[in-house]
Amino acid sequence: MIARMFLLPLLLCLCWFLYLQVNGYSLKQGQQGFVYILVGSGALLSFMLFMMWVTAPE
Repeated sequence: MIARMFLLPLLLCLCWFLYLQVNGYSLKQGQQGFVYILVGSGALLSFMLFMMWVTAPE
């Protein structure tokens, strides 16, 4: 599962891009959304990696 976590921000960015295009917004206007997606996905991935480290068998 963790090996495919890089797909989450790609999929979310694609959805955000499509939303912007459908509603007539420019990429410049939606730039903050991409930042939120990348930061949120990075935080989620960091949490998942931390939990794997904490619960790893020795």
